[in-house]
Amino acid sequence: MSEGPEEKGFTVTDKRITAREGEGETRTESSPEGPAEPEERKARGEGLKERIFRRIRGEEKEKGRRQERPEEEESLPEIDFSSFIFSLSSSALLHLGEIPDPISHKREKSLPFAKQTIDILAMLREKTQGNLTTEEERLLDNILYDLRMRYIRAVG
Repeated sequence: MSEGPEEKGFTVTDKRITAREGEGETRTESSPEGPAEPEERKARGEGLKERIFRRIRGEEKEKGRRQERPEEEESLPEIDFSSFIFSLSSSALLHLGEIPDPISHKREKSLPFAKQTIDILAMLREKTQGNLTTEEERLLDNILYDLRMRYIRAVG
């Protein structure tokens, strides 16, 4: 093979920003010998893996610290089928303009969203037929009836 002009090295600029390493780093490497040997590549890969695992472990420690302070987080009620139905019902009432938006405190109608939520409740009623307690069936039937009547009143 004929040899051309002398090969020059190349510059690699890592523009990724990490919390511990600052604003990236620049390395200049020359590669007159061609690609790195498999052992050398493997050693570099091991270093990368270790850095990734250290970062993941550090994030897990942060999550653990956040979970140790539950008093700072808002306590939410337990979710069961009835509370899920009440949540969807509240959403439908919000879209019907029956209750004010909890953030803006405005009553705005959005009938397509109200209809969609009512349809979701009807689908749940159909799909859970025979699997609900008597109380849950009664609750879902009453809520569906009430929301459908309110929707008809809002449309017409």
